[in-house]
Amino acid sequence: MAKNYEELKLSDDFMFGKVMEDGRLCREVLECLLRKPVGELEEMLTQREYRYAMDGKPIRLDIYTRDGETVYDTEMQNLNHKKPEDYDLPRRSRFYQSVMDTDHLKKNQSYRTLPETNILFICTFDPFGEDLPQYTFQNRCEEMPELALQDHTVKYFFNCSCQREEVPENVQALYRYIMTGEPMDELTGKLHRAVEAGRRNEKWRSEYMKELLHDDDMREEGRAEERENTEREKARADAQEARANALEAKIRELEAVINKMRQ
Repeated sequence: MAKNYEELKLSDDFMFGKVMEDGRLCREVLECLLRKPVGELEEMLTQREYRYAMDGKPIRLDIYTRDGETVYDTEMQNLNHKKPEDYDLPRRSRFYQSVMDTDHLKKNQSYRTLPETNILFICTFDPFGEDLPQYTFQNRCEEMPELALQDHTVKYFFNCSCQREEVPENVQALYRYIMTGEPMDELTGKLHRAVEAGRRNEKWRSEYMKELLHDDDMREEGRAEERENTEREKARADAQEARANALEAKIRELEAVINKMRQ
């Protein structure tokens, strides 16, 4: 069930997207997670939607931003009473990457124009069950692991449920805040104040309610389409059964004629 607006935390998609609209705060979060400097962010787009075919699957990115050289897609992931495998994050990251590349590469452009891309999944669960605080994936040669493909893409999966000692203190604090909503250092204090201010933001509240209504409409459309498909399949099955019954009756008639001729 949807949360009341006052209950939203940073780990909720809507609040995460709104808080990360602050470019300076978003940059600090990226630098904390990636443990390296990030350039000045040039774009800050939240809930950016992509669809490249009328019947194609759309995607909606939580946070899409870029500095001078690198594009960052940052996604907040909660289980919401599902299993980790239900989200199929590896294939989802593959699809996100392909759609983002399609958006960047225009007709007659060189492949060299594709930017460096970092896809980050911030998970409130362990996405791979190995109890690592972070999983980083790049394409490498199986026969020679030290040979990287150098396609300039990196996929990160952050396991916020992990509290191992080797995790840097600032990352531990961020993980803890995402999991519990309790600030522990300067960055999480800033995030907490932004979340509290967001809960009092009537414009954001209105957007949240509209989004819930939109999601309800989409679910209802999905249920209606499912019912329509079920009825269509039932009609097809009934027609096949009717044809089978007619054929069986015809066979019985022929058998009766053959038996009569034999007699």
